[in-house]
Amino acid sequence: MLSTRCLPFILLSLYRFIEYRIYKDSLKYPVKPMIDLRSDTVTKPTPAMIEAMAAAPVGDDVWGDDPTVNRLEALAADMTGMAASLFVPSGTMSNLLAIMTHCQRGEEYIVGQDAHTYKYEGGGAAVLGSVQPQPLEVNRDGTISLDKVRAAIKPDDFHFAITRLLCLENTIGGQALSMDYMSQAGAVAREHELKFHLDGARLFNAAIKLGVEARDITSLFDSVSICLSKGLGAPVGSVLCGEEDFIHSARRWRKMLGGGMRQAGIIAAGGIYALENNIARLAEDHANARLLGEGLGEIDELDVDLDTLQTNMVFFRPRDGRHQELTDYLASQDMLVDAAKAIRLVTHMQISQQDVEAFVQAVKTFYRKQ
Repeated sequence: MLSTRCLPFILLSLYRFIEYRIYKDSLKYPVKPMIDLRSDTVTKPTPAMIEAMAAAPVGDDVWGDDPTVNRLEALAADMTGMAASLFVPSGTMSNLLAIMTHCQRGEEYIVGQDAHTYKYEGGGAAVLGSVQPQPLEVNRDGTISLDKVRAAIKPDDFHFAITRLLCLENTIGGQALSMDYMSQAGAVAREHELKFHLDGARLFNAAIKLGVEARDITSLFDSVSICLSKGLGAPVGSVLCGEEDFIHSARRWRKMLGGGMRQAGIIAAGGIYALENNIARLAEDHANARLLGEGLGEIDELDVDLDTLQTNMVFFRPRDGRHQELTDYLASQDMLVDAAKAIRLVTHMQISQQDVEAFVQAVKTFYRKQ
């Protein structure tokens, strides 16, 4: 009769045997690679990035002792021309920290109605920060009318929340706000003594499109949030950049919101690798998105929005309204899309030109079968 002490070793051996058989079967019957166009958040770290993460020296970041986190924050600050930066788990937290640091309870921020800081981040500024959003209509080109911004700024009257902050997003819906527009928006903010924050989740996509350096954009703002886990390909994390006092206060809010991390250098190393290696290649994603949009534009049954196709996002609608049928068919072909009123496709580092061509062909096949 076997001793119970042997049981863990038997189970471990069985697990290793099953793991080995699965590996052997994967070599004999390779899984067809997925073409995932739902978002650029689905990117996987490359072998070189994983190697950098595995080799990262670490410490306790809450104590300020993680050398890799410190290096990432210094790099992000330098690339944006800001005095300091803060590494956080997500873009949602980064934007929330910015709003809560710039604004006090009972104050408000002006923001586009389709912007992430208002629409897609759970209402955190209002719920957790007691900061009121003042959403304004977003124009087709991603801008907010600056006349409407001026009109939305509240007078000094105790009936109203105090307007404290103007937020922009770049890129927004895949479109890059122009340098001229951002400069004019910044002038409005300064005229009315407002702080000026940029949700730059895809800042480097905007910079590539505009043909400028990231710091040319960020120099117009008081603070900027940059996502590392979208087109840049890191597995997790964002950085918030701004002045020293601003980042000092944001660090306190990060702790209160539960965002203090310990040996975070392991994931910070992925962000460093992304910033040092994966910016210039974003132009490939833009080129693939253009190829994708133009290929779909040749299909009569689709209405493809080529006018707003500037970076790595393509939007289209089936003219017959059969979004779900098309989505289901594509899924059966191992192709994933984000289907709402309009289908959004996002190119990224793991989408090749061959993937784009295969996707367009699959859509053509779907309509030939009808």
